[in-house]
Amino acid sequence: MPDNDTSAVKTHYRTCNICEAMCGIEVSYRGEEVIAIKADKADPLSRGHICPKAVALQDYYTDPDRVQTPLRRRGDGWEPVTWEQALAEIGERLRHIQDVCGRQAVATYAGNPNAHNAGSLIFLARLRKGLGTFNHYSSASADQLPHHVAYKHMFGHGSLIAVPDIDRTDYMLIIGGNPVVSNGSMMTAPGIPRRLKAIQKRGGKVVVVDPRRTETADRADEHLYIKPNTDALLLLALNHVLFAEQLIETRHLGDVLTGLDDVRQAVSAYSPERVAPVTGIEAATIRRIAREMAAAPAAVCYSRMGASTQQFGGLCQWLTVVFNILSGNMDREGGAMFTTPAFDLVGITNARGKPNTFGSRHSRVRNLPYNNNEFPIATLADEILTGGEGQIRGLIAIAGNPVISAPNGPRLAQALEALDFMVAVDIYINETSRHADIILPAASGLQVSQYDIAFHINAVRNTAKYAPALFAKRGEQKYDWEIMKLLNSAINDIEDDGSTPESVIDYTLRHGPYAEQGMSLELLRGHPHGLDLGALQPNLKQRLQTPDGKLHLAPPLYLEDLGRLEQTLFSPATADTYPFSLISRRVVRSHNSWTHNSRRLIKGKNQCTLLLNPHDAARLRLDSGQLAQVSSRTGVLTIEVQVSDEMMPGVVSIPHGWGHDLADTQLRVAATRPGVNINDLTDDTVVDELTGNASFSGVPVAIKAA
Repeated sequence: MPDNDTSAVKTHYRTCNICEAMCGIEVSYRGEEVIAIKADKADPLSRGHICPKAVALQDYYTDPDRVQTPLRRRGDGWEPVTWEQALAEIGERLRHIQDVCGRQAVATYAGNPNAHNAGSLIFLARLRKGLGTFNHYSSASADQLPHHVAYKHMFGHGSLIAVPDIDRTDYMLIIGGNPVVSNGSMMTAPGIPRRLKAIQKRGGKVVVVDPRRTETADRADEHLYIKPNTDALLLLALNHVLFAEQLIETRHLGDVLTGLDDVRQAVSAYSPERVAPVTGIEAATIRRIAREMAAAPAAVCYSRMGASTQQFGGLCQWLTVVFNILSGNMDREGGAMFTTPAFDLVGITNARGKPNTFGSRHSRVRNLPYNNNEFPIATLADEILTGGEGQIRGLIAIAGNPVISAPNGPRLAQALEALDFMVAVDIYINETSRHADIILPAASGLQVSQYDIAFHINAVRNTAKYAPALFAKRGEQKYDWEIMKLLNSAINDIEDDGSTPESVIDYTLRHGPYAEQGMSLELLRGHPHGLDLGALQPNLKQRLQTPDGKLHLAPPLYLEDLGRLEQTLFSPATADTYPFSLISRRVVRSHNSWTHNSRRLIKGKNQCTLLLNPHDAARLRLDSGQLAQVSSRTGVLTIEVQVSDEMMPGVVSIPHGWGHDLADTQLRVAATRPGVNINDLTDDTVVDELTGNASFSGVPVAIKAA
């Protein structure tokens, strides 16, 4: 329970819940006032690392723009209502939609803050089940879906994902990732600059492949520019070299591998010499990188956002796994390894002997594949705007702002406005929740107890940590998990079983991998800095979830998708209305749209700029500080130019998460620096056809002076 003693300054330890890094923080407070937020030097994972976002947690706690009571839309404004009134209307309206139009007429959307909230992760699944619809969407398909699909097909479970053992590797190849800014992402590793420097100090090497010389590339030993959307060709060529030069080393996994000959045949057509003109990386360099990876005492290839959110994201993540396996670096120290988390999500959702449900359904309008009980977010607007049986007429959006984060945001906003009824569970009136009929206020951050179910699975070291809520809920706020229970009861008349996040977490810890060591919530309460459970250990053979116990190196859907890649990337070039390729980027003091109402995170020089190579800028007669007009098939925006040689010629960059439309929102701080929304330009009709993931990398655009 929150500490109500206001007599002295006290200290509270927890994990920052803004991004994936799981940085330990030390909060000094008096009563309900935050005095300071500093890094927790005793945290076994972050070891004293912190970034500016963590300090902003106090801003979200005290923010006067936070929604404090249920709100009902009335004309152009909002009126406060009681929880009883809000829930009664929600239950009546959504039940009516399902009674008249069928169960599938109501959908859910979950934003990425849910992944940082154990209560949301646990109780969202129950709400979705209670609704009886399979129309569910989330931010996963605008981010990491290709990772989950690859590991589902190869290893049997979408959450059994290998993590770079960065603290023991001798060679790290980073493709389309910027972990110095993200602190990992699908690799929870706070303090990346320190970890990269440690690789170099022990004689190792870091190589970054990216169309932009990122903050990570600046710290690497080598940076290679690559043309957007061609990463799969690079990975095909790297695997080609391993076969051609007899560098294959499967080590202890040889007896569980299937499909080696299929991969050999698949990559045979992609020599470095053939892919070099398309990727922009010289053939000799590709061969050298493959040889260096194979020869290093321990090495790992890590491909991330730029390799996932593109037209061939599925192939990229499959080929990354293949490359780590064939170079002898899967499930070994310093390579790609698997955690043994105390809350073992893979263990409790055991998939052994169960059929792979990927693609068991397809979306009604565009035939995109279903995965992990969700359809891709890129088709949500289609499902709302297209009439017929199964059309979505009602929506529950929980902790998400897809109008900003999903492709072609303006079209999605149009779709949300066309709904018969929408509910938003959020802390702000933002670009998405403003379309709701009712907004329900959630507690968050320092007001919520915390155990990171998702990110302990992706951590570079086995740790466990729990923190109770520091402060009480304010106004009429409720915890997300409480709201999901109330919604389930209001819509489906499902009784509360009395369970809480703590009861579920404690039960799972007591029956998990560390049960014999006495793991429990009580134990973690006694270790506020967290428990160090040790370095990652080889465990793949015990963790495999495939029905036959084998590691499937060549699932047929990937081999078949090579035809699409061949047809797309080796087609003759044509005159292009949109001659530039647009990629996104992330900045240190920003994490998606909801962080922009903290003045300390948006102050200073403009962070939302168009990065443009000097040669391109000279040709367009543009200079830093000028305004440029950027246009694509879906939209046009005007943005400040920042000329920088960090960009590859022909490639431009705009950060994601910006572009607040403040006419109908209540984000007063963000009004001072609204920026532009890159997803006014991204195309919802262009996706990775294999997985359905949104394609944000390599968007064709035209640029001219505004």
